[in-house]
Amino acid sequence: MNSLRLKKNNRIFLAGHRGLVGSAIHRALNKKGYEHVIVRSSQELDLRNGAEVDAFFAKEKPEVVILAAAKVGGIFANSAYPADFILNNLLIQDNVIGAAFRFAVKRLLFLGSSCIYPKHAEQPIKESSLLTGPLEPTNEFYAIAKIAGLKLCEALNRQYGCAYLSLMPTNLYGPGDNYHGKNSHVIPALIRKFHEAKIEDQASITLWGTGRARREFLFVDDMADAAIYLLENSDESSLINVGTGTDISIAELAQNIASVVGYKGKILFDHVNPDGTPRKLLDVSKLFALNWRPRVSLLEGLKISYEAFCAGELRM
Repeated sequence: MNSLRLKKNNRIFLAGHRGLVGSAIHRALNKKGYEHVIVRSSQELDLRNGAEVDAFFAKEKPEVVILAAAKVGGIFANSAYPADFILNNLLIQDNVIGAAFRFAVKRLLFLGSSCIYPKHAEQPIKESSLLTGPLEPTNEFYAIAKIAGLKLCEALNRQYGCAYLSLMPTNLYGPGDNYHGKNSHVIPALIRKFHEAKIEDQASITLWGTGRARREFLFVDDMADAAIYLLENSDESSLINVGTGTDISIAELAQNIASVVGYKGKILFDHVNPDGTPRKLLDVSKLFALNWRPRVSLLEGLKISYEAFCAGELRM
């Protein structure tokens, strides 16, 4: 089985290298000295087009595939554009995973999301909680697409002996994030909101929900490190959670971001708008048993993220 483990001379197709996770994995692979990392922009290769994807695989002959490409967004985007989220993600996954199978790619890493788990799953959430209850309604269409992707990997493993690994990261953040005012995740959205409030000298800002919802956050470079670590050091081909094993309330997170940004005003909460899932903390005992640990603390990661934002990482 060691022949499946990642080697420096492998031809690696990294799909989604410009996104938050993909760019972090790209940085990590380059830093580690991987010699043949194959990337394409969405303009160069439309992963939603099966014929284009098959032609690419036939020409490039990747030995390893890392599927980090996806259509992603926060609560607003998922609620407003459900058809876009399920259709685009299903097309990307089916085309890339299907091509990997057809072109005899032995090792594939599929990146999902912790939103695949039931809204009221027992905390911390074990991998075995999958499909044991209803999903969070605000992102169920994205979650269903991701469940289909990991189940496709599981089916190919079971029926054909593939070694396709699915990683389910917790909430990610870091350099390269999307800071759009409405279509971003919680940390980049709050970084932008607090930064603008500081610049405009606002006396207070109002955030969605009660502030009591609890979330786990992982710095994106730690996510990239975990992905490469597992490909290098394990033969796992199952579902594995990736996170820190600790969580924080949105109210506490907001205070931390306000401190990092230097915002001195009041933080208010709009209880009319939804919190989303009450708590989302992953059980990472399976990952930790493989001797991997995160390196970047939340406060350190927030400082790095804000520096990146101020240096021009703002994406509209």
